[in-house]
Amino acid sequence: MSETVQVNEGHYAFSRYMSKQRWASIWHQLDEIIKLDPERVLEIGPGAGVVKAMSKVFHLSIETLDIDPALGPDHLGSATALPFENNVFDVVCAFQMLEHLPYEKSLQAFEEMVRVSTRNVIISLPDAWRTWRYVAYVPKFGSYDFLLPRPQRKLPVHKFDGEHYWEINKSGYALNEVVKDLSRYCQLKCTYRVQENPYHRFFVFQK
Repeated sequence: MSETVQVNEGHYAFSRYMSKQRWASIWHQLDEIIKLDPERVLEIGPGAGVVKAMSKVFHLSIETLDIDPALGPDHLGSATALPFENNVFDVVCAFQMLEHLPYEKSLQAFEEMVRVSTRNVIISLPDAWRTWRYVAYVPKFGSYDFLLPRPQRKLPVHKFDGEHYWEINKSGYALNEVVKDLSRYCQLKCTYRVQENPYHRFFVFQK
C-alpha cells in the first residue's frame, strides 16, 4: 500500500483529541449515517474508533478500514485500493481523512469509496474559511444559530503540517472546485458546516 501512517495510536488520547467541538462532529457523523438506515457501513480511517463504538448502541453495523494495524481496524488496507468488490456497503464514509492524502490521491480514494458503495458516501473535510458564529433568541420563535464567513481578500496558501496535505478554501482548493472534482464520481446531495465546529464541513453524496 502506498500510504504511510502519520500518527501513532497515542494521538487519539481523550485529553488531547476529544474536544467538545470534535464531539459535536461525531454527533453529525452518527446522525448522517442513521438517517440513511443502512444495513452495512464502512468507515475509512476510524481514528479512535468512537463512531463504531457508539454505533453499537443504535444497532448499526459499521466496519472499519485503516492502514495502521495498531488502531485495530476490521480491514487492513489502502484507501486508494479498497479490498472489496463493487457495491458491497450501503454507506461508505471517511471523516476528516481525505485531507491526509495528497489531493489527487484523495480523489482516487473517493472514487474507490463510490465504487464499493451501493447508495451513499459521506465525508467531512477541514474548511479553512474562518467564520463568526452568532446565536440569537427570538421570543415565540426560539433560537437561531448561524455562521457568517469572515471577509478575506484571497485564499491562504496551505503548508503541509505533517498531516494535512490540503484543506478546503486554501489556495488551489476552493470549495466550488473541490465539489466539482468530487461530483465527477457521485452526485452531491448536501454540504454544510458544523455550527459548533465550523472547521469541519460535511458532504453527503448519493449514487
